[in-house]
Order: sequence, then structure tokens, then C-alpha cells
Amino acid sequence: MKVILLQDVKALGKKDDLVEVSDGYARNALLPKKLAMEANNKNLNDLKLKKANDEKVAKEILEEAKAFAAEMEKDIVTVSIKAGEGGKTFGSVSSKEIATAYKDQFNKEIDKKKIQLPEALKSFGTFEVPVKLHPKVTGTLRVKVVEQK
Repeated sequence: MKVILLQDVKALGKKDDLVEVSDGYARNALLPKKLAMEANNKNLNDLKLKKANDEKVAKEILEEAKAFAAEMEKDIVTVSIKAGEGGKTFGSVSSKEIATAYKDQFNKEIDKKKIQLPEALKSFGTFEVPVKLHPKVTGTLRVKVVEQK
């Protein structure tokens, strides 16, 4: 019997997969537990429409991420930290501070977890910081670290 999985089933397949199982397994385990539904014409058509819609939504999200990355490349975020004698810095700039400063200065949000700092910024100057906006899109944000007045 062919069934469409409604959830991930270990050793069988992922959600929305079309799989062939024995009649007894489908009737006694998968269908009563709502792990699968019978693969009739209506359900197959619904699955096809759902997959097409999911692809369309994924494509729109990818396009939005690309557009946001292009916008973000033009922006320069200014973050200030305390400095001691001789221009030495106290502390460093974290991804949380960068995300907060970006929201304050440009009114746009970036999740601090998506900012990929190779190491904390511990000196003054301008740095290019990668930001992973989507699995296929990584933008670059310029961060200018200045002395706090």
C-alpha cells in the first residue's frame, strides 16, 4: 500500500514522502496514529500543490534574503567602546552589540546568532563581518568600532 507520511517516521522516511509499506503496517500502525494517510488521487494532488506552494515560499524567502544582503552591504554600523591610555580598548564588541546598534541606527533587525564573528572585535577600526541570512545567502556588514566619548 502506498502512503504519504504526515510526520518523519524512523527507518521509513521524512514528512511528505510517498512510501510503499505493507497493508497491515499501514492499517494497524501508521493510519491510526496519524503518521500517514492513504495515497489516493485527491491526497496525491494535495501533496503536489503543497510542494509547489512550499517551493514558491522558499524562493520568495531566498529573494528577500538576497535583497536584504544587498541593502546591508551599503550600511556601516558604528559601535563605540571604552578606551584607556594609549588607545587600548576595554572589552570587546560582541554580536549582540552589533545587532542592537544596527537596529538603533537603521531600524532593521538582524538576529545576533546569524552574525558570524570569527573573534570578538578588540580594536578600533572598520571590520567586515559576515552575516548568514539564509543557508544560501551570506551578506557582509561593515562595523566601525570607535572610542566612546
